[in-house]
Amino acid sequence: MTTTRVLVASRNAKKLKELRRILAEARIETVEVVGLDEVDPYPEAPETGATFEDNALLKAREGARYTGLPTVADDSGIEVDALNGMPGVLSARWSGGHGDDTANLELLLGQLRDVPAERRGAAFVSTCALVDPVSGDEIVVRGTWPGAVATAPVGDGGFGYDPIFLPEGESGSAAQLRPEEKDAVSHRGRALRELIATELFTRLAGGA
Repeated sequence: MTTTRVLVASRNAKKLKELRRILAEARIETVEVVGLDEVDPYPEAPETGATFEDNALLKAREGARYTGLPTVADDSGIEVDALNGMPGVLSARWSGGHGDDTANLELLLGQLRDVPAERRGAAFVSTCALVDPVSGDEIVVRGTWPGAVATAPVGDGGFGYDPIFLPEGESGSAAQLRPEEKDAVSHRGRALRELIATELFTRLAGGA
């Protein structure tokens, strides 16, 4: 059986595992997922896009250009109603440094300290881009997960803002869901399922 190597332009092991679980669930065995730590290093441009779509495409194009592999890239974050959709694309560096999950969620909780429950609505958003360096084809899909912001962190699973995100229809936080439960309903799970159903991904996986 011939397999296609697909780069996921991330060093986040949990994101890589998420895509691998979704491929396994869809019984797609012709795609081998590799992360940035498994390819030769290349210069990574800063995420300067104004939207999630801009940043996802930037990272996917960059990965495809430097490695020659079909590349999937995700940009995601949390949009809070009371903050007019912020942190948005700034979610990973909301507190100033990139990827400091604890500082980011503590700052967000502080900003919402006096906001009542009925105004704490929020949504996780994920955009996933796929770029094929051979054909030049590219596609971007979006997944959204509605909910609200808790008043304090709960649970120790997941990553990012999961401990303070209360998904719509769930009794606890995103950090209290098992990985398989989260895959089924999360913003990234929804975006990845849409992505692997596209004609471009199907073709790369050898299905067309």
